[in-house]
Amino acid sequence: MTESTALYDTPGPHARQRHLLYGLVSTAVLLALVGRVLYLLFDTGRFTSAPWTPFAYKGIQELLLRGLGNTLKAFACASVLSLALGALLAAGRLSEHRVPRWISTLLVEFFRAMPVLVMIFFIFVALKVQPLPALVAGLTLYNGSVLAEVFRTGVRAVARGQGEAAYALGMRKAQVMTYVLVPQAVRAMLPAVISQLVVALKDTSLGFLITYEEFLHAGKLIASNLDYGLPFVPVALVVSPIYIGMCMLLSWFAGRVARRERRSPKTKAVDVAPAEPRTLLPGGR
Repeated sequence: MTESTALYDTPGPHARQRHLLYGLVSTAVLLALVGRVLYLLFDTGRFTSAPWTPFAYKGIQELLLRGLGNTLKAFACASVLSLALGALLAAGRLSEHRVPRWISTLLVEFFRAMPVLVMIFFIFVALKVQPLPALVAGLTLYNGSVLAEVFRTGVRAVARGQGEAAYALGMRKAQVMTYVLVPQAVRAMLPAVISQLVVALKDTSLGFLITYEEFLHAGKLIASNLDYGLPFVPVALVVSPIYIGMCMLLSWFAGRVARRERRSPKTKAVDVAPAEPRTLLPGGR
């Protein structure tokens, strides 16, 4: 007999055959699409030596490396500031005082609902900020508001009795958060945090819209100066795998950290004072 869960019944033999058929059909369709794209690329001469010759020039290589460095610089700044802003907003939302809680909630909901590109354009055009600070500010406001919800949810996910036990021992709220709730919540939050950082890395490509010389902007400059047909195709075939590789590296790191935390939780031994003889209560033995 097959077992069922609260959400769905375990598929039987016929259902498994249908699922296998769906998987094979989907795989065949995807392979057909990939084959069609490769055929068009070969048919239009995209894999001949001429479209790839410019990438052997030192100037183009330096331009790509400079753009990649600017992308990583924007990502590093936005990541650190997003984590700091997220922690600050999460602390405000978890506050017992109404005013900081309402202000933090308003900021989180506003910046989460606002498109990140609109914020970047507003900071760059209306506030007349330089491209790098404008890009970092837009990414920080959006990703920081999302991370605030991740932090708040992670802390709330810890069993309620943990905090109550800490309060019963006489600990203050700051101590409860620092020594009891946050260390337990980090293990659950870490994959979501790193996944949001992957989003921040991908969104750095929006910098080319405000003339920030990041990786995608460097690829656009190269494509606009090539003198053969469809110059953006080889540029995209160079730029896209690097973006995908960086995002996959971060995703792999998130999965590795999550598996390591689940497999080997870190515990520390606590020294216990030896028992000492004490005076018995009246009537005690």
